[in-house]
Amino acid sequence: MADSNFIDYVRLFGASGAGGKGSMHLRREKYIPKGGPDGGDGGRGGHIILRGNKQFWTLIHLKYRKHIRAEAGGAGSGALRHGANGADIILDVPLGTIVKRADTDDRLLEITQDGEEKILVRGGRGGMGNAFFKSSTNQTPRFAQPGEPGEEGWFVFELKLLADVGLVGFPNAGKSTLLAALSAAKPRIADYAFTTLTPNLGIVTCRDDHSFVMADIPGIIEGAHEGRGLGLRFLRHIERNAMLLFIIPADSRDVTAEYKILLHELKQFNPELLDKQRLIAISKSDLLDHELEKELQKHLPQGVPHLFISAVSGKNIIPLKDRLWTMLTATEQPDRPAGAAL
Repeated sequence: MADSNFIDYVRLFGASGAGGKGSMHLRREKYIPKGGPDGGDGGRGGHIILRGNKQFWTLIHLKYRKHIRAEAGGAGSGALRHGANGADIILDVPLGTIVKRADTDDRLLEITQDGEEKILVRGGRGGMGNAFFKSSTNQTPRFAQPGEPGEEGWFVFELKLLADVGLVGFPNAGKSTLLAALSAAKPRIADYAFTTLTPNLGIVTCRDDHSFVMADIPGIIEGAHEGRGLGLRFLRHIERNAMLLFIIPADSRDVTAEYKILLHELKQFNPELLDKQRLIAISKSDLLDHELEKELQKHLPQGVPHLFISAVSGKNIIPLKDRLWTMLTATEQPDRPAGAAL
């Protein structure tokens, strides 16, 4: 995903089609001067429908479609001819897309399954023709219904990536290097902060042909929940992950303090993130000898599993895959998209 192509936030105006008006028509033919009412109903206005598409990774295709309007329904006519329904507009969106009202921030719907369809704005119903109102007491109704107006409004589309494992860490902690070592993903890697400006996804294969999806989320800094650094722009992607892999480099000044800062930022953004399973990976462990590793281990948080790894030397990369797969499958994850996310 190129930086310029990854769009995870779009604001647009959507309007469904109005229903067609019913026909007020009386049948008049040769030798049938009073044939009675035969006005047809109006057609339904077109819906705007969202459809999940697992081939889509970004909302860029909607970025420049600021106004989307569905077709109005056709009007009814004589001889009981009904108006045609307005054509629906179907918008393909990536899995994990959430739609909110722009003015109230109320969540309307979310798309999580491939092929799943949900109506964003519903087309207006067509009006009834005068034939519909014929009765024993009113055999010649001379009125028909207008069609209902469509719905419209401004909407916000937000994409939250669906992944099994989310990489959490400060900028330049080695997340992108690890993702490249574990999968076929090719994230941008360099020795400076905020190399990763967009989330990257990779499929990690492990034993027995199993696989899971890992997401490299752009680095968190202290105050990210307040919008500092890349701030809230990417924190929301972590909400979709089944578990979190904290990446803390071996050359960090204070491993425990760094871990606590990361936890604090996640808690301030969404306290439910702390309910997810966690694993700590001490990256760049090729810089450590056995004695330094034992000394650093004393300062690691208690009660959270950890591994010393090195994406460069390959140290504990296979055990890391095994540990992640074991943790993912140890308990039921009802909202986990599993390998089907890609």
